[in-house]
Amino acid sequence: MTLTAGTAQGPRTEGETPPPQEAIVPAGSGSGPDGREGSPTGDPGPEPHPGQQAVAARAALRRRYWASVPARLRLLRAATVLLAAAVAVLLTVAGLAANGMWDGVAGRDAPRTTSAADLDLALNDMDAQAANILLSSGDAGKGRLRTPYEKAVGFYGDARREIGHDLRTLAVAAQGNGSDEKTVENLTDDFAEYQELIGRALENDGRPGGKPSALADYRRATDLLQSSLLPASRRLVSSNDSVFDAKYTAARSALSGQLAATVALGVLLLAALGALQWYLTRRFRRILNPPLLAATVCALLAVILGAQMLSSSAANLRGARRDAFDSVVALSRARAIAYDANADESRYLLDPQRRDQYARAFLAKSQELYGVKGATLSSYDSELATTWQAYESDHHDLRFTGEFRRELDNITFPGERAAAEKTVDAYVVYQGDDRKIRALLAAGKESEAVEFCMGWQPGTSNAHFGAWMAALDKVTGINRAHFTASVDAGRSAVTGLLPWAGGLLAVAVALTALGLRPRLAEFR
Repeated sequence: MTLTAGTAQGPRTEGETPPPQEAIVPAGSGSGPDGREGSPTGDPGPEPHPGQQAVAARAALRRRYWASVPARLRLLRAATVLLAAAVAVLLTVAGLAANGMWDGVAGRDAPRTTSAADLDLALNDMDAQAANILLSSGDAGKGRLRTPYEKAVGFYGDARREIGHDLRTLAVAAQGNGSDEKTVENLTDDFAEYQELIGRALENDGRPGGKPSALADYRRATDLLQSSLLPASRRLVSSNDSVFDAKYTAARSALSGQLAATVALGVLLLAALGALQWYLTRRFRRILNPPLLAATVCALLAVILGAQMLSSSAANLRGARRDAFDSVVALSRARAIAYDANADESRYLLDPQRRDQYARAFLAKSQELYGVKGATLSSYDSELATTWQAYESDHHDLRFTGEFRRELDNITFPGERAAAEKTVDAYVVYQGDDRKIRALLAAGKESEAVEFCMGWQPGTSNAHFGAWMAALDKVTGINRAHFTASVDAGRSAVTGLLPWAGGLLAVAVALTALGLRPRLAEFR
């Protein structure tokens, strides 16, 4: 058979496949004469729309991180690790903040407040002992009441040293607070003037016939105390206590927020572990992955321990501040007021010209301690007995006010109520002694009144005052002990639970990786 030139094919038999033919490119198609795609002139054509680019990018990410089984496992593993790390970081930051909070509470906030309260007490005590020295010294030693005088001299020196220590402590504590710095500076200057006046009074008292001059100097000193020193010291008590209270409120709020965040992240972590377990069960037809189950248990325990650490810190902080320290402040104020009232009795006997003034001051301080509405010195005892008897019959029947009421409203710890009630019982006895002193003086028995006021024998006013202060100190001691116990428990909660929570989270991460390793190996 002759083949014709340019002919590509001959007759086809049935079923024979025709040979491929050259593709015909229509005019205006996307390939130019130089072989490049696009227009015949070589233009690349229109750019894709930004929305199309975003869709393409999401599709690419999906193919990379989710489309395949290994990608899904790696993504769930990464989510688990990140959530575990977030919980660990949150608990670590919260634990460090809690430790700092306890250091501040025990080492700064509470001591500042108690130092200010101790200053208030020591100022009152120093002035009371100065009055007692003048009252018991006689005339240049003649007719001196030896035991009351020697005790007064000793207590006076103790109070003066305590004031110096408290002023130094408060000066350090006030740094950075302009108002408190100025208050401490003024207190220091006024105290120097006060000491000079008292020193002059004691010097004049040592000379025969010098009692009137000594009394004049003492009046100026005690006026300075009442007008400047005591108000300033009480402002410091309130200022430092307010700072402590503000820090307490902020710390409680922070702990609440950290607890909520820990629970939320913990729920997400457990959900991620649960999703991973579910996916493995569904994809690989396994009922459970033991390492992953163990990781879930570890994560759950870590979240529980972390939440317990934060909730325990909040509870112990409330116990330290509200249950214990609020009572410590009230009782410290009560003690300072008691010393001031006791000094008013000595001033009353020492200075006949001011007896009415000091009697009114004693009643005012009695009302600050145990307030009975409308009571006078003549009616106070009967009102005190009636209202206290009502309380003893029904602890909800509180018809009185004052610092003792504040303490009885905040009874929290075992033995605290009984100790507080004994304090008021001792206070009732002391108030009876005051009326006896005034009655002896009214009957012209001044020397007997002075001996009963300043004596230390059983049954005298000073002995009863000492019993009252011992009862008051016992209540304060109960609250101080529980304050310390709450601080220690708060620190222990952090140091005891935080390492366990962190360790369990690390184990959970390791077990998650261990549980996924065989499954990922199947795709290599």
